[in-house]
Amino acid sequence: MGMNIGCAPCCWGVDDVRNPHLPDWRQVLQEAATAGYKGIELGPYGYMPLDAEQVGTELKARGLSITAGTIFDNLVATANLSNLLRQTREICALIKQSPALPVEQGQRFATPYLVVMDWGHTERDYAAGHSDRAPRLNAEQWNNMVSHIRQIATVAWREFGVRAVIHPHAGGYIEFADEIDRILDDVPHSIAGLCLDTGHLYYSGMDPAQWLKRHAARLDYVHFKDINAGLLQQVFGEHIAFFDACARGVMCPIGQGVIDYPQVRQTLLEIGYQGYITVEQERDPRNAFSSLDDVMASRNYLCSAGFL
Repeated sequence: MGMNIGCAPCCWGVDDVRNPHLPDWRQVLQEAATAGYKGIELGPYGYMPLDAEQVGTELKARGLSITAGTIFDNLVATANLSNLLRQTREICALIKQSPALPVEQGQRFATPYLVVMDWGHTERDYAAGHSDRAPRLNAEQWNNMVSHIRQIATVAWREFGVRAVIHPHAGGYIEFADEIDRILDDVPHSIAGLCLDTGHLYYSGMDPAQWLKRHAARLDYVHFKDINAGLLQQVFGEHIAFFDACARGVMCPIGQGVIDYPQVRQTLLEIGYQGYITVEQERDPRNAFSSLDDVMASRNYLCSAGFL
């Protein structure tokens, strides 16, 4: 199989750079390497230094490369556009200087990617996973978001040769089935690809294998998560923000949850997916003491399931 498995700093609870409990970025790199991964995402803007030489030295020392950088911010607000484009340029400048990962035969675009996710709306955060009660953007707001994504993707590609991929994310304004279909209609594949996340799909009411197949023509990159079904049922009965649910342990190591990964593997084979897959497990960073064991468990399971 031409699929390569990496991981991301969110497996150590790194989602909000303002959180005072985040582990040192070098610890994350070391534990990712110890667990056997060769690729890792950069994490949220501001977590790792924007110093390409410093980051590159640490990556090289551990045999790691950057799979993707991340825009994880408000994609809707007009006032945030300049900030989004500044992040785009700074992230792309850094990741393009990281050690390169090999390109698999059939892989559409080389790594590193720029993963683009909408975030920062309390009204949607507390409706994560609940399509029936989640507010939707009006036409003007939606068009703003589409324009911003197009501009981000254009800057990333034209100035740096970095492929942008849209990532539907629980708690953002691109989450549910109707929103995924709509954004792909409004942002063509010539401008941006798609990164589907098995955990976010399941959390938001979709079957991961079905949706990987549904949008196979747009799929440039994939994220893997798994979900504890019992905890998911508990948090769905509460008024709770998405990352608070994650802090409760709703995300678990791959193979220990409800998602059918043999079926996911078969689907990826059927659609001819080639390239990179990133393991994620959002959590409270105060529980990062178990991250190494968990990312090792995820990788070991994926090896046993035929992904490696």
